[in-house]
Amino acid sequence: MGNGPGPFSEIGRRARDLLTKDYNYDQKFSVSFPSTTGMGITATAVKKEHIFFGDLSTQYRAGKTAIDVKVDTYSNFTTKVTYDVLPGAKATISFTVPDHKSGKLDVDYRHPHAAINSSIGLNPSPLLEFAAAIGSKGGSIGGEVGFDAASSSFTKCNAGISFNASDFSAAVILADKGKTVKASYVHLINESTGTEIAAEMTHRLSSFENSFSIGSTHRIDPLTLVKTRFSDDGKIAVLSQREWRPKSIATFSAEYSSKDHPKFGFSIAVKP
Repeated sequence: MGNGPGPFSEIGRRARDLLTKDYNYDQKFSVSFPSTTGMGITATAVKKEHIFFGDLSTQYRAGKTAIDVKVDTYSNFTTKVTYDVLPGAKATISFTVPDHKSGKLDVDYRHPHAAINSSIGLNPSPLLEFAAAIGSKGGSIGGEVGFDAASSSFTKCNAGISFNASDFSAAVILADKGKTVKASYVHLINESTGTEIAAEMTHRLSSFENSFSIGSTHRIDPLTLVKTRFSDDGKIAVLSQREWRPKSIATFSAEYSSKDHPKFGFSIAVKP
């Protein structure tokens, strides 16, 4: 199934990751304690506007079952239980205490020529979501829909197509219930340095407005990564990421806008 298509959420993801992943304009600290026995602990703290938020999570896996429990600053307990039903298929039940309406069942299925994801809220008026993609690792087409039983209305209805190769990736997505078209492209310039460029353009059909972003990523050395991003709204962003010890990464992000104050962020992820 390694040559099969990814889920619908993977369409255009390579460009999105290059343009947005790891950019952070707050102070974030994360410590993870993995274990070979199947148990792991992760603690995260984020400082936003002089206020600290955080959570503590523990993960445990035994055979076909994985359990993830997380508690946040507001004493909300989120539990997620995943079970490998069949080869290529898994079911996940998640819920948050004390929110009694947060229960949800997710079912994921992978096939050499298809990927299906579905979820349903475990309450009297559930939110139903379904996504599917067909094709192969080199190209796929798919769509997703969401239906709110409480209001009897569709919350989303999107479609997309992607083409992937080792040196490029292109995607077109019809989003916002057919109101927006997003096109993205990523090209690998230099494999040895991991240098890539990406561009994403958005066209709103109702207002005929266009917006775009272009970005790049380049590995200065095996331990240091630099990313840049330019947007048509006058925003310029840069990111520097350094692996200062195995699997422990420090990231500095900055964004300048002609319409707002500059933003800076720093994050540290530590794995002993």
